[in-house]
Amino acid sequence: MGRWPNKYVIGLTGNIATGKSVVRQMLQHLEAYTIDADSLTHRAMAPGAPAYKPVIDTFGQFILDAEKNINRALLGTIVFSNPGAMARLEAIVHPIVGGAVATLVSRAPQKVIVIEAIKLLEGDLGKAVDEVWVVDASPETQLKRLMEKRKMSEAEARQRIAAQPPQAEKISKAAVVIHNDGNVEETWKQVQAAWVNLQAKVAGMGGAAPAVPVTQPLQPAAAPPAAPVAAPAVPVDIKVHIRRGMPSHAEAIANFINASAAKTVTRMDIMMAFGQKSYLIAQDQADRMLGVMGWQVENLITRVDECYLTPSVPLAPVVDGLIAAIEAASRDLQSEVAYFFLPDTLPADLAQSFQSAGYDLTTVEQIKIPAWRESVQEILSEYKSARIFSKKLREDRVLKPI
Repeated sequence: MGRWPNKYVIGLTGNIATGKSVVRQMLQHLEAYTIDADSLTHRAMAPGAPAYKPVIDTFGQFILDAEKNINRALLGTIVFSNPGAMARLEAIVHPIVGGAVATLVSRAPQKVIVIEAIKLLEGDLGKAVDEVWVVDASPETQLKRLMEKRKMSEAEARQRIAAQPPQAEKISKAAVVIHNDGNVEETWKQVQAAWVNLQAKVAGMGGAAPAVPVTQPLQPAAAPPAAPVAAPAVPVDIKVHIRRGMPSHAEAIANFINASAAKTVTRMDIMMAFGQKSYLIAQDQADRMLGVMGWQVENLITRVDECYLTPSVPLAPVVDGLIAAIEAASRDLQSEVAYFFLPDTLPADLAQSFQSAGYDLTTVEQIKIPAWRESVQEILSEYKSARIFSKKLREDRVLKPI
């Protein structure tokens, strides 16, 4: 039995670059509440956060960059090559992160909680969960991911892999093993099957088990005619409803994006994206797709970096519905702030929708909280010309400044 009453807590682990975050995101699609303990570790070391000064006092000022942030790459080089240094770092950070995790679990409305932590079994969290899931991948896949996604040299990547306990030790303690060597559809099938098997355990705790989401076909908006014709009258009583997109909707989402944004996106592109983010879909009363937003909550920060709309219908009710749905989902995930990244060509009436919903137009320089600013900068490295709309979603923060 785990530490938290009336919650069923899964500890999700696996060695570096096995794809734990992909599996965590898939479990979030299935309506679990998910926590990335490793991201909380990074956030705990941000300027002003509880671990910032103790880490600097322990390792020295030289680990700071020009902006006085802890250089995590440099710190990682130090601790991964020195077990004693790693132990000192963990002694500072783990109690802080453990307290943050306990806060998030206790106030989460969801019954199933997933805590992702690379060192789950080496610390106290491993004793607190109800069962352990391990994500596995071949050493060749780990090496490739570290070199391609994290831009490590082969020598550095091999050092990181070798510095960790054998994956077999984690697998020996697992209730579920998810094999994740790159075929995202196969990974999704394994996660779904494990989720279905979980329902009986959760139901045995009393109360309703989390529902297994049922997916239904989506009806895309009608294709544009081959020759110009008179535009049909748009009903003034259009009714917009919002649904969560699932991987089974990947082809319909890709088709909608291609039609509304003149892009070339494949079903597999969307399937791969589902390992990083979620999609919300706006439909009318005939279940035709009117809009799609791609979003994620990472490190208690909501980021919406995809927005596609059908221009032939009134856009304000579509946007209003999507904003409300993303905020509701974000609050369920205990997000502290939301950022929408929108094109510079955003029509004035849509900008008004965001302002009416309490969003402010902001810039990176105006964002004072380091973790929030870093998250925004990460998106802007890909979308350099985006306008940023922001809104604080809750006043209390899980890692309070000191």
